[in-house]
Amino acid sequence: MNLKEAFRYQNRLQTLMFKAQDILENERNITQTKTTVFHKKVMPELENETTVEVGPSEYADRINMVVDFLIYLLDEREKLAKAIHEAKESLPIDMDSEVSLNGKRQGVASILRHMVDLRSSEQIQLGGGTGYRFNAEGNQVSYRCDAKCVTTINFDRNKVREHLTKLNKKSDEISAELDRCMVNSEVAYEAAFDVNDSFSTVFEAYLEGWN
Repeated sequence: MNLKEAFRYQNRLQTLMFKAQDILENERNITQTKTTVFHKKVMPELENETTVEVGPSEYADRINMVVDFLIYLLDEREKLAKAIHEAKESLPIDMDSEVSLNGKRQGVASILRHMVDLRSSEQIQLGGGTGYRFNAEGNQVSYRCDAKCVTTINFDRNKVREHLTKLNKKSDEISAELDRCMVNSEVAYEAAFDVNDSFSTVFEAYLEGWN
C-alpha cells in the first residue's frame, strides 16, 4: 500500500480500537449482576427467582475475546506506525515538517490576503464630534457636530501582495509534492482486512483464525 492508503488504514484501526474500548469501558458489559428474589420467604409454595442482567453490547458475553482483539489492533497500529515511519524516511522531503510548515504558510497567507483586500473608506458620523463653547451668558457648554472618519492602509500593499504570491506558490508546490509522496511511496505493511469492513466483520474474522 502507499502512504495515502496506509494513513486511511491507520484511521480505520483507530476507529475499531475506539469501538472495542467503548465496549470494555462500559461496566455493564464487563460485569454480571444476578438478582435473586426470595419468594419462598413470603410464600413457601413458590420458588425463588434468579435473573441475570444482560449487558447492553452484543459482545458482552465475549469480553475476553474483545480484550484480545483490542490488543491485536494495538499491535497492528504499532506495526503500521513503524512501516509508515520507514516509508517517510525514504522520501525526498521531511513529510511531517513540511505538512506543519505548509499549515503555517497557509495561515500567514490568510492574514496577508485579508490585508491585500482592505480598501480605504470614508464615513460621516452624524453628531460624532464634540466640543465646548461659551454661550451668551459666558458659560462653557458642550456641543455636538458631525465628524468625518477616513480610514487608509498604512502599509505597502504591493509588497504584501508580493509576499502573498510567493507564499501561495510555495504552498502549492509543497502540497503537490506531498500528494506525490502519498501516492508513490510504498509502505511495507500487509492489510489484514478491508478498510471498509465493519467492526463485527473484522472481529469475527479475527476469532476465526487471526489469533
